[in-house]
Amino acid sequence: MLRTTLILALSGLTLAGAGMADVPRVTTDIAPVHGLVARVMMGVGSPDLVVQPGASPHGYSMRPSEALALDRADFVFWMGEALTPWLEGSLETLAADARVVELLDADGVIALEFRQGSRFSDHDDEGHEAEGHEAEDHEGHDHEGIDPHAWLAPENGKLWLDLIAAELAQYDPDNAAVYRANAVEGRAEIDAAVVTIDAALAPLRSGGFVVFHDAYQYFETSFGLSALAAISLSDATAPSPARIAEVRNTVAELGVSCVFSEPQFNPGLVATVLDGTGAKTAVIDPMGTALPLGPQFYPSLLLDLGQQMAGCH
Repeated sequence: MLRTTLILALSGLTLAGAGMADVPRVTTDIAPVHGLVARVMMGVGSPDLVVQPGASPHGYSMRPSEALALDRADFVFWMGEALTPWLEGSLETLAADARVVELLDADGVIALEFRQGSRFSDHDDEGHEAEGHEAEDHEGHDHEGIDPHAWLAPENGKLWLDLIAAELAQYDPDNAAVYRANAVEGRAEIDAAVVTIDAALAPLRSGGFVVFHDAYQYFETSFGLSALAAISLSDATAPSPARIAEVRNTVAELGVSCVFSEPQFNPGLVATVLDGTGAKTAVIDPMGTALPLGPQFYPSLLLDLGQQMAGCH
């Protein structure tokens, strides 16, 4: 009897181990994507993350553990080459046997073109547009094509939850129902966050604001906001003196109510833009660097961004 019980117990452990081995090994590029995948996989497994919080996605040196995660991955979910161009080569070599899903290429995704010039609003005239493009040329940075900060559109987050669930369910049918149920619950959490954010941002719709770099148009479009300008064309380049001067003029001329800075960039640039104006300032972060990773990361990111923006008017 004891021998039979031991055999059954060992068999159960073996079957449990086999079931765990079938759970897909998933790697993601940035924290917002990691949060979406973690929500879908909740109760089944956890994804790995390549670009650690606080690091720039535009250029990153992988640690051995992050390279190993790519090498072992069954799936890689990433935003795309437009955000992390350095990662494409690593995916071709390290993740050659993995199913690689580029979220920006998903059917139905909201994709916006980069904005041009130093002013974004209808207040622009031909002279200001010319000055804006001159600043871009001086910075020597190509800022054309699709803006990759698409995770800041809640509708994209909801679409990707379903996409991630469908991909994982096909690979791992034993847990398909869990993946799909998690995606449904994740969509509801995003919807609840949107209701809260929409109400909080109402006062900001009547006042103009300036962002540190042009990363927020997906969020703006989703909530009826409109930035007037950006201090830096992108977070991969430093703004030229001409661009800083142009944005400072925008703040003064258009009565900008708030200038948003970001935690990883020089606060002195924001101080220069604010000097002599009545504008307020607040810190916002499109990557959610200070937020804990996990299944609740994505709605927390949206809520944090909305709260910080709403507090500066």
